Amino acid sequence: MRKKDLKKLKLAVPAPETPMSDFLTASGTFQDGDLLLNRQGLRLISQENDESPPPIEPLDNQFTLADLETVSVIGKGSGGVVQLVRHKWTGQFFALKAIQMSIQESVRKQIVQELKINQASQCPNVVVCYHAFYNNGVISIVLEYMDCGSLADVIKRVKTFTEPYLAVICKQVLKGLIYLHRDRHIIHRDIKPSNLLVNHKGEVKITDFGVSATLANSMGQRDTFVGTYNYMSPERISGSTYGFSSDIWSLGLVVLECATGRFTYLPPGQEEGWLNFYELLETIVEQPAPCASPDQFSPEFCSFISACVQKDPKDRMSATDLLNHPFIKRYEDQNVDLAALLSSLSSPV
Repeated sequence: MRKKDLKKLKLAVPAPETPMSDFLTASGTFQDGDLLLNRQGLRLISQENDESPPPIEPLDNQFTLADLETVSVIGKGSGGVVQLVRHKWTGQFFALKAIQMSIQESVRKQIVQELKINQASQCPNVVVCYHAFYNNGVISIVLEYMDCGSLADVIKRVKTFTEPYLAVICKQVLKGLIYLHRDRHIIHRDIKPSNLLVNHKGEVKITDFGVSATLANSMGQRDTFVGTYNYMSPERISGSTYGFSSDIWSLGLVVLECATGRFTYLPPGQEEGWLNFYELLETIVEQPAPCASPDQFSPEFCSFISACVQKDPKDRMSATDLLNHPFIKRYEDQNVDLAALLSSLSSPV
């Protein structure tokens, strides 16, 4: 190669990670944009009025981490550990999600995103976030405890759900998605059985907003690639732009899995899932959309699944429209008791 050609080459050097000191104040408060977090709790501030924001003070009746005692570990993942904790004075149970703060910018942004969405969420079909703290390099998020675990846990025990129970589950998830899509302009981007939590009262709630995206308006689209591959819509897994309807595709796969007891896209002859991402991508993008068998399920259920998993996102029904689908309406007056099914699965504590 000639010298003049060498001059045209540029060395691609990874951008250095942002030092943690850029996000910590002298008082031990973690700050990222308009979010402040320390051992006293969390607060969102206006960046217009303060270059040096005042410290967070404890609120009336607000508990601290010292008021919580660990009962057991109920979940582990790449993002941290989830513990069942009990308030020492009231006996109330909470789920405590502890995340070791990373200097990696992508991880930090996901945590901040989850905190902001949790802080503002006010919907009975979204898991409640009560408090959040930062202390000694660990962010602790105090969440509503859902004593039956996730839909993934329940599927392992009940194997399959019958259609009346599926309609009740769908109705609640759709209400949560309507709140996220219409009211908050948020794509969840990781709807899957382990992110749909249930309790003994028959309540189903959406959780885990670490990879959610907030759109400027209800017609916005994204093109970033995050979330769990298995439940990704064709447009997402292929790297195209996507919108709220990508969550609807994921919901369709979840509901079909609850109905059949197995993940829709398992490779032939295997029960453990895909070892090769590109084979999964090709299957989702190139193969026909999954469907519910008319020999096993009602026409209404088959129609509901079809409305969710259309290959072209423009052909999928919105969460609002799906809430009025004949499958949901069919069981509304039948007093389906999901609580009775789930109460036997609740935590022994």
